[in-house]
Amino acid sequence: MEKIKNFVNGEYCDPTTGQYIDNIEPATGKVYCLIPNSGAGDVQIAVDAAEKAFPIWSGMSSTERSAILIRLSEGIEAHMDEFVQAESRDNGKPVSLAAQVDIPRAVSNFHFFATAIVHYASESHQMEGLGVNYTLRKPIGIVGCISPWNLPLYLFSWKIAPALAAGNCVIAKPSEITPYTAYLLGKVAQEAGLPPGVLNILHGEGHTVGDAIVKHPKIKAISFTGGTSTGKYIAQTAAPMFKKLSLELGGKNPNIIFADCDFDDMLSTTLRSSFANQGQICLCGSRIFIERPLYEKFKEAFVDRVSKTVVAPPMDPKAKLGAVVSKPHMEKVLSYIELAKEEGGTVLTGGERVILEEPYDEGYFLRPTVIEGLAFDCRTNQEEIFGPVVTITPFDTEEEVLMMANSTQYGLSATLWTSDLKRAHRMANEIDAGIVWVNAWLVRDLRTPFGGVKASGVGREGGWEALRFFTEAKNVFIKY
Repeated sequence: MEKIKNFVNGEYCDPTTGQYIDNIEPATGKVYCLIPNSGAGDVQIAVDAAEKAFPIWSGMSSTERSAILIRLSEGIEAHMDEFVQAESRDNGKPVSLAAQVDIPRAVSNFHFFATAIVHYASESHQMEGLGVNYTLRKPIGIVGCISPWNLPLYLFSWKIAPALAAGNCVIAKPSEITPYTAYLLGKVAQEAGLPPGVLNILHGEGHTVGDAIVKHPKIKAISFTGGTSTGKYIAQTAAPMFKKLSLELGGKNPNIIFADCDFDDMLSTTLRSSFANQGQICLCGSRIFIERPLYEKFKEAFVDRVSKTVVAPPMDPKAKLGAVVSKPHMEKVLSYIELAKEEGGTVLTGGERVILEEPYDEGYFLRPTVIEGLAFDCRTNQEEIFGPVVTITPFDTEEEVLMMANSTQYGLSATLWTSDLKRAHRMANEIDAGIVWVNAWLVRDLRTPFGGVKASGVGREGGWEALRFFTEAKNVFIKY
């Protein structure tokens, strides 16, 4: 059976621990390769390599670094089919989704930051009669990037691309649940001419190698995307060490639908915003609030569309939903559906595991689920499920829906459907979220800040925000 390797100092290598864990294909429930379970020793070797590489990489001009990162983006594109197939198999998502979203956006991430760095300008502030201040932005040094399993290469590249562009060396850990495309990235980095030690990719569990990355004194910043409880632990651990932190955490996003919306556009987009990637996107709108005059029409049309959604093996071109990422995650989602019933909810469609024909009969497939009749403050409506489950709730006034929308500990994103321009501005201003889409969902401009408020995270990613995070500002004053 194939064994994935770490990528350290420009070469593939086995973990010093000698330990491996199973990598399970979600669509079949079967082990298909083994993953290194790296430890603190592997982190130290990677840090040593990064220390040697940092003067070389940070000493390059931004134009030189840009050229290498552009070649890296082109390398992913050249191996597009290999990356697409690997992402689909590793994650359980439809091949079509990996081909249309995941891998193309990873290409875009590297290309965007490769070009952004050559346009990154410092500021100056003149003091009349005294002198001038100017700001230098210096790379931090060695940074740690820890990414999640839901959009593996997409979010992996979203972190490491700006870190590398800014001149840092990176110790990166992909999710141990979906490691394969990060493994493939090492080969592309070699082909692109990335100097050894600049990008080091370590595989393994969070409590082993992830913890060692967070605790290592020479890793000066941590960029993490994942669960809120893990983010809390990272903050508690790294803050006393005065590390820079960027934490993109959970969400329980509201989708607010007013009766004056474009119904057809709203309905098709809401189907996507509810269940894309099996609902395993931190931006999915899992709480749907519908203005009461539209409620029954929406419910009938939405449930009809959801009930006809094709759940199929990822390779099936008709598949709209594939498998959820793991057996424990499937069991977690199913437990929340049972909790919703206990809390008085009615399952209108879905709510069950889907058993497909061999060889997919042990795969982790779930029917997309719509639930109504729940209180806005019940656990089902307050806790992150992160699966193909949504609740629908009617509302009467702006004030009422704002109260319900803002009632959770999270504040990542929100979607608002209305034709009233004044209402759109008014509501967008009052919703507690880092991102608000009006009459759209998941429209991403890489120049804009990305992140949430409250328990949804600390800091922002994307555009200049990412380059600011991965650099330190230094003010210089020159007297006239």
